[in-house]
Amino acid sequence: MGQFGSAGERQLQNEYGTADRAEKFYSDQMLDHLNPAMIKFVGLQEMAFIATADSSGECDNSLRAGVPGFIHVIDPKTIAYPEYRGNGVMASLGNILENPHVGIILVDFVQDLIGLHINGSARIVEDDAMRAEVPDLPPNHSKGRTPERWVVVEVEEAYIHCRKHIPRMVPAPLDREWGTDDVKRKGGDYFDAKKTARRTAPEGEPLAEKTTARGKHARVSSPDFDAQPVGTSGNYRTTGS
Repeated sequence: MGQFGSAGERQLQNEYGTADRAEKFYSDQMLDHLNPAMIKFVGLQEMAFIATADSSGECDNSLRAGVPGFIHVIDPKTIAYPEYRGNGVMASLGNILENPHVGIILVDFVQDLIGLHINGSARIVEDDAMRAEVPDLPPNHSKGRTPERWVVVEVEEAYIHCRKHIPRMVPAPLDREWGTDDVKRKGGDYFDAKKTARRTAPEGEPLAEKTTARGKHARVSSPDFDAQPVGTSGNYRTTGS
C-alpha cells in the first residue's frame, strides 16, 4: 500500500480546503499496523461492525460479537474473528469471496468512549486449518460455541475514531441464548417482514399480496408500516453523555 487515504478523499480535501488538516491526521494517527495500545483495545471489545462489499460495490455492514478478546490478534499486522453457525446467508463471507477489502470499527461505548478503525484485506479460513496455523487460539469463544471458520484480516490501516459523538451506554443484564435456533429467542419477525412484499411495486401498479404462514393475504402499504415491534432491540441502553 502507498500513501494513506483514497484518491477520492484527497480530491475532496483539495476541493474543500482540508488537505493540511487531513495530512496532520494521517501523520499523527494512521498506522499500517496495530500498536500495543490498539492491541490492548481490541482485546477488551465485545463487538465489532464489519463492512464489506461485493465485486460490483454492493455493500453490507454486519455486527459481530462475543466475549472480550473474540477478535484474536495474531500479530500487529494480522487479526482474526470467528464465524459461527448463523442464518446461512453468509452475506459478509460472500462479499469477501468476491472482494477481500474489509472495514472494521470497534467502539468502546462504556468506558473510554473511543473507537478504532481497522481496514485491510481478508481471507476465509476453516476452523481446523486455522487452529493448525494459530495454535494459541482458545478452544471456544462464546458460551461453549466453536467457530465454523475464521476471517483473517491483514491490517493495512489502523486509526482512531474520536469520542466527540460516541454516546455513553450502560450494559444491561440480559441472559442470551447463544447459538440458539429458536425463532422467538432470536428475535422472531421483529420487523414484520414475513408478510411484507419483498419488493415495492412500480409506480401505478397495484401492490402485491403476500401469503402468510396461515394462508391469509396481507396487503402491503409500505413504506408506512403499521406493525409496531414490541420489546428491546439490544442489551445496551443509552444514557446522557
